[in-house]
Amino acid sequence: MKSLPALSPAVLATVLAAVLALAGPPAAVHAQTTAPAALDGTWHGTLDTGGQQLTVVFHLKRKGEGDALTATMDVPQQSVSGVSVSDVRATGDSLRLEVAQIGGVFKGTRTTDGPIDGTWRQSDRPQTPEPPFPYEREDATFRNADAGVTLAGTLTTPEGEGPHPAVVLVSGSGPQNRNGVVAGHETLHVLADALTRRGIAVLRYDERGVGESTGSFSGATTEDFAGDVRAALDWLRQREGLGKIGVVGWSEGALVAPMLAARSSALPDFLVLMGAPGVPGKQILLKQRALIAEAQGAPPASLDSIRAAQERLLSAAAQAPDSAAAAAQVRRLLRARQTDAQTIDKQIQQYTDPWFRQFMRHDPRPALRQTDAPVLALYGEHDFQVPPAQNADPLRKALSGNPDATVEVLPGLNHLFQPADTGLPSEYGQIEATIAPKALDAIAGWIAERTRAGGE
Repeated sequence: MKSLPALSPAVLATVLAAVLALAGPPAAVHAQTTAPAALDGTWHGTLDTGGQQLTVVFHLKRKGEGDALTATMDVPQQSVSGVSVSDVRATGDSLRLEVAQIGGVFKGTRTTDGPIDGTWRQSDRPQTPEPPFPYEREDATFRNADAGVTLAGTLTTPEGEGPHPAVVLVSGSGPQNRNGVVAGHETLHVLADALTRRGIAVLRYDERGVGESTGSFSGATTEDFAGDVRAALDWLRQREGLGKIGVVGWSEGALVAPMLAARSSALPDFLVLMGAPGVPGKQILLKQRALIAEAQGAPPASLDSIRAAQERLLSAAAQAPDSAAAAAQVRRLLRARQTDAQTIDKQIQQYTDPWFRQFMRHDPRPALRQTDAPVLALYGEHDFQVPPAQNADPLRKALSGNPDATVEVLPGLNHLFQPADTGLPSEYGQIEATIAPKALDAIAGWIAERTRAGGE
């Protein structure tokens, strides 16, 4: 990315902040870098959504020799890239960017020192829950004493006498607040609403260092997040009016759930795994990169080169004895392919992150083999991030000793369990539905059966 104008880390970030807080006022965009005179170039910013920080990027290009511009939008942390900006209007110091696919509009004015200040407004997704709600909502606070972290979230409870079955929702990778926002979709909010309307109490929470939760997300590993989920389960166990209590884990969250089940026969009572890894993370990342590149039209020769380069980098990061050694090996490999020092430093930071190194090495199958609780594992047929062709059978085999384990691939759905044409992450923000009704029905129906609908 060239260091040009700067709807800076704050601008793009503002895009997602507004998405997360649709009911509130539009988020202000504050640029943090100096921009050149021309608007064409790459503008980037960090969106602060109340603890969750996301980088957003606008790529503005000039049409021919005139002043007209075209643009696309990326959200790298959510694997979203190339979203078309449907209308670009630049007049004097004013800029307006409309992203019709997600109902968003940015309006800003260049400041005297170059950057742009403005606001972002975005329409709601059709499935995003809106009040009044036919269930009770209350703030929840619980503590992971071992880590010294206090987690804050929301508990939704069905009306009427219990005991009600209950679940803890565990999000995928990256810092997530209790709504689980991905590409403008409030995934965990939609899932919680659907389950609570079907008689299931749901606890969802801001991850450590996000929103109202304390601690730091940076440096934490999947093992650390498992401790937070155990604290959530312990808190629910102390609540009156609840019956059986389970975990619904999505992507990385589906790694956490079996970790807990394998360590304690008492917790949880059942597991729902959505897009669950069935092989070590390194294998998933290699397959994910190859599938996405192929779907984007990369020729066979390029695919072979991509696989080989990625294999070398991941192996260096995973096998090194510590982060310092991993950094040295990764730097050597990257320098052979590129010279931009800033890009190299960013990639080294990713490859040597404690979470990333543990994820690459972690094999979920031993914990799955020890899981005796009932398990429902669902995949989307068009999942490019945790491909079912790679993960479903190993997971099924690992659960073969469990008398109540169901593994199912749902046709036509992607990693977010949306109805999808391609399954590419760049498509997530373009799809109206947040979660397909058939996926919501499958989860709610299975939980009702395993808890006899009343939680006894």
